[in-house]
Amino acid sequence: MTDTHVDAHGHAHGVPKHPYHLVDPSPWPIVGSIAAGLLATGGVLFMHGYGWWLMAIGFLAVLATMAVWWRDVIREATFEGHHTPVVQLGLRYGMALFIASEVMFFSAFFWAFFSAALYPADGVWPPKGIHPFDPFEFPFLNTLILLLSGTTVTWAHHSLLEGNQKGLIQGLTVTVILGLCFTSVQAYEYGHAAFHFTDGIYPSTFFMATGFHGFHVIIGTCFLAVCLWRATQGHFKPDHHFGLEAAAWYWHFVDVVWLFLFVCIYWWGMGNAVPASHGG
Repeated sequence: MTDTHVDAHGHAHGVPKHPYHLVDPSPWPIVGSIAAGLLATGGVLFMHGYGWWLMAIGFLAVLATMAVWWRDVIREATFEGHHTPVVQLGLRYGMALFIASEVMFFSAFFWAFFSAALYPADGVWPPKGIHPFDPFEFPFLNTLILLLSGTTVTWAHHSLLEGNQKGLIQGLTVTVILGLCFTSVQAYEYGHAAFHFTDGIYPSTFFMATGFHGFHVIIGTCFLAVCLWRATQGHFKPDHHFGLEAAAWYWHFVDVVWLFLFVCIYWWGMGNAVPASHGG
């Protein structure tokens, strides 16, 4: 697989005959497994009333592992030249499959909602006593925010392709701000909901679907914030920027899922119920 050559210092090195990246041994997989185990165990103990300290330790350990592991990936891609075109193709396939798995993830939540909505136990949907959100108030505002953020991340990507560093940074900055705005509006909306998670099938399916989408928005905002920092450091080049592409793909996926949530759960799912804002 390799040829051997001797450098100026008399040291022999293997020169790979292939474009693939054989990753050096890393401590982060085992460290990440331990951190995830601490987080899971701590979460179980917390839910059984044994305190939150182990869960907090596990959470911080997972964040630290993510930071150092992805730091190594950035070094391999940006400074060490290991992400050849063949490697980037593999990364694209991997990201596409990851998004496909996320589609299946959300499909399960939609399935649960439609199953309950189309065949309600008492023949009425939403159940009696439930006052859903008016879809054309805060949900519509968040729809506009996310659609706008989809255009700004595309602006950032096309600016990079054209060698416009200023446009890249501006587009990413606006996208991150819009992501924070979406999360803030949804948090306010949740705080003023007329129902709670344990109030029945409508609240539980509603909060599971919209809440996990909100979690994905937070992840995507962090993803784009890292890309913004990398853009300020000059890491991205017009022909070498898969990290930004992956973030843009993920953000567009979040956009599309929200459109389905808005139409199916907020709008169609409210049926003939009186919205909370109109219910007196």
